[in-house]
Amino acid sequence: MTFFAAKGLGMSFGGNKVVDGVTFEIGDREIFSLIGPNGAGKTTIFNLISRIYTPTEGSLLFKDQEITALRPHRIARLGIARTFQNIELFENATLLRNLLVGRHVHTDTSLFADGVFTSRVRRAELEHRDKVEEVIDFLDLQRYRDKPIRDLPYGVRKIAEIARALCMEPSLILLDEPSSGLNPEETEDLAFWIHDIRNLRGITVLLVEHDMRLVSDVSDRVLAINTGRMLALGTPSEVLNDPEVVRAYLGS
Repeated sequence: MTFFAAKGLGMSFGGNKVVDGVTFEIGDREIFSLIGPNGAGKTTIFNLISRIYTPTEGSLLFKDQEITALRPHRIARLGIARTFQNIELFENATLLRNLLVGRHVHTDTSLFADGVFTSRVRRAELEHRDKVEEVIDFLDLQRYRDKPIRDLPYGVRKIAEIARALCMEPSLILLDEPSSGLNPEETEDLAFWIHDIRNLRGITVLLVEHDMRLVSDVSDRVLAINTGRMLALGTPSEVLNDPEVVRAYLGS
């Protein structure tokens, strides 16, 4: 079974090709990183996978299913979750309430049943809360559960966004620059979380990241891109020492 594959992926905006012929596969429970300088097309690839954008070329497969033309909510229901480069949380709601939003993809009750709060709705609500509390414990967020997002430190907000994605119970999680704005200690903790997400929860991780130390610490394989095109694919050591990759980051 092909767990995830992008084949000849392309995206153009007004004649400007920002992703050009990108092809890669990710195995089940693999930690796979996308790297490249600013403007390389990394986040655009994330937006294509989560179907915020529709590819102008190529195809996407997830668990042998063609997902290139699926709507974003269908992608989420299939088991693909993501975080964003800029934190996208409800600042006036508590951490707990924000994480409950991640359970929306598992809601299958009717509007009428929700309105009268039937026994089935009550059972579902308890199940959702149990799943959220499990994630809170997993990421050691207990002390923040009832605090509004606006009152939390920046590093905790970044982890809260990962927590919300985990509440969707994905089999593939896309982490868009999760270490951005974190201090070295927080980044070190993040590396442990990423390993635990894969090792303890069995979730495949696709990571976009600028911190090369974090990339080296957590990745099984790395794909480097520049100006939307592939530069190198291999182990972290192979890619980070590739002359084309070094040139893309440092210049000729």
